Amino acid sequence: MTRLPTFFISHGGGPWPWLPSMRRTFVNLEASLRQMVADLPEKPKAVLSISGHWEDAAFAVMGAANPPMVYDYYGFPPETYTITYPAPGAPDLAARTAALIEGAGLPTRIDTRQGYDHGTFVPLYIMYPEADVPVYQVSLRKTYDPEEHAALGRALAPLRDEGVLILGSGLSYHNLRLFGPGAKEPSTAFDRWLTEVLDREPEARMQAVMDWESAPYARVCHAQEDHLVPLFAALGAAEQDPATIIYHDEGLMGGVTATSWRFG
Repeated sequence: MTRLPTFFISHGGGPWPWLPSMRRTFVNLEASLRQMVADLPEKPKAVLSISGHWEDAAFAVMGAANPPMVYDYYGFPPETYTITYPAPGAPDLAARTAALIEGAGLPTRIDTRQGYDHGTFVPLYIMYPEADVPVYQVSLRKTYDPEEHAALGRALAPLRDEGVLILGSGLSYHNLRLFGPGAKEPSTAFDRWLTEVLDREPEARMQAVMDWESAPYARVCHAQEDHLVPLFAALGAAEQDPATIIYHDEGLMGGVTATSWRFG
């Protein structure tokens, strides 16, 4: 089986594919998600999503055969709280994944109740609208520790050779209190830094990303880094592979610069 790449994607805002005005805002993101699928060497056996919207004391692994929905957004129209993305789960792969995480000396558990959050079902709805690829998730740890999440990625790396597409789903800029023109300078500066360091040689790249708080406007762009942490895992799972920009937008929501990367 072919080794699959990993991704860190900026997944956009709320349930945007179901809201025409928001969908127009994210037209470039939508095109990039479709192109991601077209460019894969083969159809994945499953998608493993590491989303900025699920965190736990351990690296919890979604184990449900038919995961429910988690509507973890606020203030949207009523119909967006009845969305369903009926992709099956992957209990066997969840067990395999938990074993890999445990084998790396990291805390883990199987969670049979957790459902798909919007960091997962939103991009997957665009990527696989027929919901015909099994999907499961691994949580972040509440510590957000960069080294630990890179270690998670390294533990998951064998899955790339087993037909599993590893998707880190967050946002390269995530400050819900600073949109509009005020977001332009910090998001652009941080994005430029991230683009530059991800283009470095593997060891220097990982070292810089682990020290992300030294980046320009780091804590303005990520006062809480839940939407950046999926990058650490995606990069850890493809540590020696080159980075390629697959999506880039400027001026989103009045000023935000956002980018997505492929590794491998």
